[in-house]
Amino acid sequence: MTHRFPIKEIARQAGLGTATVDRVLNNRAHVSPQTRNRVAAALRELKAQEAQLAAQGRRYIFDVVAEAPQRFSREIRIAAETAARALPGVAVRLRFQFQEIMTEAETLAILARIAKRGSSGICLKARDTAALRQMIAQLDKAGIPVFALVTDLPGSARQAYFGLDNAEAGRTAAYLLAQGLPDRGGNVLTSRSQDSFRGETDRFTAFRDLILTLKPDVQLVDVIGGAGVNSRTLDRLDDVLSRGAPIAAVYSMGGGNAAILRALAAHKQRPAIFVAHDLDRENRQLLAQGAISYVLHHDLGKDMATLFNAALGKPMRSLDQTGASSDVQIVTPYNLPRF
Repeated sequence: MTHRFPIKEIARQAGLGTATVDRVLNNRAHVSPQTRNRVAAALRELKAQEAQLAAQGRRYIFDVVAEAPQRFSREIRIAAETAARALPGVAVRLRFQFQEIMTEAETLAILARIAKRGSSGICLKARDTAALRQMIAQLDKAGIPVFALVTDLPGSARQAYFGLDNAEAGRTAAYLLAQGLPDRGGNVLTSRSQDSFRGETDRFTAFRDLILTLKPDVQLVDVIGGAGVNSRTLDRLDDVLSRGAPIAAVYSMGGGNAAILRALAAHKQRPAIFVAHDLDRENRQLLAQGAISYVLHHDLGKDMATLFNAALGKPMRSLDQTGASSDVQIVTPYNLPRF
């Protein structure tokens, strides 16, 4: 594997030890494919950032850590890289750590490695747990600020939250579904990737409260734990749908929508309305095909730009102590953005 960067620099970017990186670069045995992929990704990131790091001005290193399906991790990466390039007068190096499923122990280990090697700040999408809040407090004491992205970590020492107003999104979904449901209500399938993602919990709570007010006869069929990954989502849904409850509508808070549609089709179910989140590649295609009815979207690029500016101490008119929530955008097959 050819490169032009010191092993120590590659190790720092990848979050690995120098001995491990040396084994990968020299193609030695006893190295997992995941580790090789991390080194390859680190080299790509270093090459992409090299031109920017040559710029004049102060230099910063930001870590972006997220438990998210690949399709959403891709959107986070694009938003972060675009926002970093647009920052005037500074050079920003980004280090990414993405996993589709990231246990509490894995998250804590990643953050501990970042604390050891130092960082200008951490952009974090993670489950809200007591141990994670304790780790964030330790990072804060070490002078490494943590910023929550998409899903908040209230009660922690995180600096601010950036992302969708999740309660507003839940109420918007309830209103949209209520317009398409019959007066007698029906079964509404709600799908969440993880119960410990605070953002999805806030969406669900707000959705439940309003939909039961607007349509008191609605029965909620709540499915949790698919992690937004199609294979896991399919397994969770198959068990629920096999019980035979007819599904009138779907509110998907955690992704895996292609799997949800496949599971419904396998059980000969065709809901009248389907509300999803985020304009990733999969949802854009499903929306264009008419397979889903609405996507609740927010400007992730704007979120990331606001986060970086806050991390650099630049005043933002919309920023207060808690952060800056994005407005909910309702996207249909007829106003699908061309980006």
